[in-house]
Amino acid sequence: MTSRGPAYKSSKEKTVSAEKLYGKQTELGVQNFGPGRRTVADVPALVKNYGFVKQAAARANAKLGVITAEQAEAIEAAAHEVATGMHDDQFPTALVLGGGGTTTNMNANEVIATRAAQIAGEKIHPNDHVNASQSTNDSYPTAMALTVMDLAEAPIKALRALADEFDAKAAEYEDTVRLGRTCLQDAVTLTVGETHRSHSAAIRRLAGEFEGAVVVLNEVPLGATVLGSGIGAVEGYREEAVAELAKLKGRALKPAPDMFDSLSNLDGYASIAHVAARAALTMAKIAQDLRMLSSGPLGGLQEVTLPAVQAGSSIMPGKINPVIPEYVMQLSYRVRGAASTVEMAVAAGELELNIMEPIIVDSLINIFEDVESAATVFGEECVRGLVWEGSRLDSNAEVAFDRWVTMSADVGYEETTKKVREYWAGA
Repeated sequence: MTSRGPAYKSSKEKTVSAEKLYGKQTELGVQNFGPGRRTVADVPALVKNYGFVKQAAARANAKLGVITAEQAEAIEAAAHEVATGMHDDQFPTALVLGGGGTTTNMNANEVIATRAAQIAGEKIHPNDHVNASQSTNDSYPTAMALTVMDLAEAPIKALRALADEFDAKAAEYEDTVRLGRTCLQDAVTLTVGETHRSHSAAIRRLAGEFEGAVVVLNEVPLGATVLGSGIGAVEGYREEAVAELAKLKGRALKPAPDMFDSLSNLDGYASIAHVAARAALTMAKIAQDLRMLSSGPLGGLQEVTLPAVQAGSSIMPGKINPVIPEYVMQLSYRVRGAASTVEMAVAAGELELNIMEPIIVDSLINIFEDVESAATVFGEECVRGLVWEGSRLDSNAEVAFDRWVTMSADVGYEETTKKVREYWAGA
């Protein structure tokens, strides 16, 4: 296999094929862009879904007489191998590159064509046969949509698991009273159960919105070909190809209602990035609150104790820091930065085609990984082990404004204000 260069580093183990299956266009892509920080091979879900797209296209083309049954059978077999991960190592091109994904599409075409030719015992052309009735304009965003839907499942699941942890902690401390605050000043009391149920409600709501934002990707642009015109594809191809793809993926896929819109406007991805960023910043806000309420152990608020997961200082013995909340907070900054990248890429689409799709995929992968990690670590390493028995929990609650609010309803605001100041003066 052609060397990917000394800069190529991967954290994932890959199976190396016995021979090179890709061709000149892939080699030019590697030459022009290098391996980048992440190759297509580093995203098995994208490789898999490109295999599904090519498999569905082959089935549709065979039904409509665009290619022979023998060609379709060989292409489908090769595409199936790609979809099952047998040739991940044959995708050395950078994930982020110029040209709107043409290099990635040709990488898939070349690999499948070479392998299909071996299976069929006849020449299979990457453009004429594997790419029949397709353009990068529609095949890449279709594979991209499938990939984003697949990869979004993990962070959504992690968010719901975090909500479950908050519900469990709420039940554990259902009636434990704590001091509520507004503007960091004493307010009225509420229970720990109410506090954690609000956390659960927020996270669960955002998980639902996240899922809802992803669902719209079931409307795929396969069959749009160039710009959305459908040029180069025979009548009925779009419906056949999408129907076959839906069967292969087990998803309720359907053709995008307006193919020109589906290629020109990618605002759906901005919506996904935005809701994921909101989930990250909401987790960070909750983490920040717990970090503050755990301050101490003797000179702070000390209402809740966080799990002591590691030493907090290399010089101060016994010191424990809120490292998990700080981890969640930092990941939220990175998620929000990546979401801004998605937004800029969506806005950069020019005229009839947005060719910034590769950076959108790359950024969403980063977002999904960080949201999943933040939610999982926060839930399992922090929330699960929270102990609401801090040394100042009860004494802080005792100075709450509950009685003053009740008094104000009876004797009036001004009179109660005098009583409050008298109490503070004597405290």
